[in-house]
Amino acid sequence: MGGLRWRSASLARGSAAVTGVDPEALRAAARLYATGGNAAIYYGLGVTEHSQGSSTVMAIANLAMATGNVGREGVGVNPLRGQNNVQGACDMGSFPHEFSGYRHVSDPEARALFEKAWGATLDHEPGLRIPNMLDAATDGVFKALFIQGEDILQSDPNTSHVAAGLAAMECVVVQDLFLNETANYAHVFLPGSTFLEKDGTFTNAERRIQMVRQVMPPRNGYADWEIVQLVARAMELDWNYRHPSEIMDEIAALTPTFAKVSYAALDREGSLQWPATETAPLGTPTMHLDQFVRGRGRFVVTDYVATDEKTGPRFPLLLTTGRILSHYNVGAQTRRTENVAWHPEDRLEIHPHDAENRGLHDGQWVTLRSRAGETTLRALITERVAPGVVYTTFHHPSTQANVITTDFSDWATNCPEYKVTAVQVSPSNGPSEWQESYQAQTERSRRIEPHGVAAE
Repeated sequence: MGGLRWRSASLARGSAAVTGVDPEALRAAARLYATGGNAAIYYGLGVTEHSQGSSTVMAIANLAMATGNVGREGVGVNPLRGQNNVQGACDMGSFPHEFSGYRHVSDPEARALFEKAWGATLDHEPGLRIPNMLDAATDGVFKALFIQGEDILQSDPNTSHVAAGLAAMECVVVQDLFLNETANYAHVFLPGSTFLEKDGTFTNAERRIQMVRQVMPPRNGYADWEIVQLVARAMELDWNYRHPSEIMDEIAALTPTFAKVSYAALDREGSLQWPATETAPLGTPTMHLDQFVRGRGRFVVTDYVATDEKTGPRFPLLLTTGRILSHYNVGAQTRRTENVAWHPEDRLEIHPHDAENRGLHDGQWVTLRSRAGETTLRALITERVAPGVVYTTFHHPSTQANVITTDFSDWATNCPEYKVTAVQVSPSNGPSEWQESYQAQTERSRRIEPHGVAAE
């Protein structure tokens, strides 16, 4: 018993050295979580946007299972997503290794269902994730990309690498509401439609499928799904959906957890929480009541593994990036509204101690530099950040904050490591070389030629 106590104390000291959290406070929190009745864990991108994000989520699941905080109302592990339909996109097989319902593409039974329904032979090997696509493009073997409703040039890490990948492709198609930054590299731009202009569903973090009803006809004449169908027909595919409800019917036929989901059921019940099956036609509000998919649950050992991104003499500070309330993601929509009054530019938040050491004052233009690149923006001296840490948002394309972030990503999901980048901050002599070249490229790509005049 004494040996166990010594090991526990040793682990606690090691944990304190790594996390900076007082061991006694950690013990008190653990006891409260384990014995305080219903307890739920909510986590956001601060957990997942690390190279060891998946390991942390597994550790969270271990903790919830070990303390019995699963399978009841008011408990569980609850991810807070970055956008409103991330859950729905994942449910529908947006990962390159899964079909809808989280069935791996190597599963012959699942693959046979889709092959029969679609009349096509499907690859049993996973496809590429975005970073892999860009790597393959710069290697000359990935030729084309269709991007719908995402601005990877501004949102993805290591912007220089993203730009190089897009520039290397032979065909880039962007479908969006606005000419976003990725559209600078598009060979074809297709108009998008808003949620007010189409029928569909959103699925939130509690697996609740909710109807989205069309308020007005699409200004461009077609909803997003109709444009995709027209592209498919141009490629000689026999797609003949007449309404999104027919797409949902196909989802239900091919996805066991959605077997009883239909527009009629959603309209009648207001919403359904999957799994909605023969045994639970009205959905499943609470999962894992009696057992998990793997029986009594699977615990996974998760050792602490430090990120490969290290601070040092050249880059002694750690940069973390994120969003601000008044802007949505990369700001492609909200920067076109009066929200800019609240957040007109990206600022670099820096602690007074770090600013004083570098001779910086509030509002001064500074250079933010990492191993990946550099940019300039104005400093905001504040104690909101800890000494040794700087923070900025990525809502404004003139800043190009993701020029700084690196290619390091989660070992399982490839989620970029936005929260840990080693940087240095110094007074600025003007825009970075990347900012100047990017501004020139933007002006060229968005030039509108007079009718009948060919582009250079």
